[in-house]
Amino acid sequence: MSDTTSRRVTANLGLTLDGRYNGPGGPGDLGAIVPYATTEVAREHLTRIWETATTAVLGRRNAEGFLGYWPTVAADQNADPRDRGYAKWLVDVEKVVFSTTLTEAPWDRTRVVNAPAAEVVAALKATDGGDILVNSSPSVIKALLAADLLDRLYLMVCPEIAGGGQRLFDDGLPASKWVLAHHETGTSGETAMVYDRAR
Repeated sequence: MSDTTSRRVTANLGLTLDGRYNGPGGPGDLGAIVPYATTEVAREHLTRIWETATTAVLGRRNAEGFLGYWPTVAADQNADPRDRGYAKWLVDVEKVVFSTTLTEAPWDRTRVVNAPAAEVVAALKATDGGDILVNSSPSVIKALLAADLLDRLYLMVCPEIAGGGQRLFDDGLPASKWVLAHHETGTSGETAMVYDRAR
């Protein structure tokens, strides 16, 4: 990475056909997304999102949820090697967790910040390293979309309409143009897409 190039900010998220990252039951209602999370296409996509990233950015909810799940996958010799690769990366990588309530870091190699996401990520961009991955954390992704700080979007679109729940692309975001860098569709109709910001 040269001195003249700032780090790329990337984000990944699973969405329904109606653009939601959870169902009408709230943050834990992932019934339209979870069935597609372990398909071949999803697992290849999972590898794609982390292999160039050297910092993971998470919201509190995900940091706590991931902590209960991924370290066990990292230690499981029988886990799918792609799941295990991601899990090991997540355990070992530098992590930044946004929270207004946490007083101590929930993981090793983690710092908790209570500050606007755009400011923190802009500061990270100015440091050396690989991609900064906003890891399935919609509140952070929305803040960075609003500030036009995202350079790449890894989206997994699941072929279901949730009919309620929270949307990623809220009204009021600044207009932006994106270029399709990769796409792949699985046998269940799930589509993995990579979009790069056209500046």
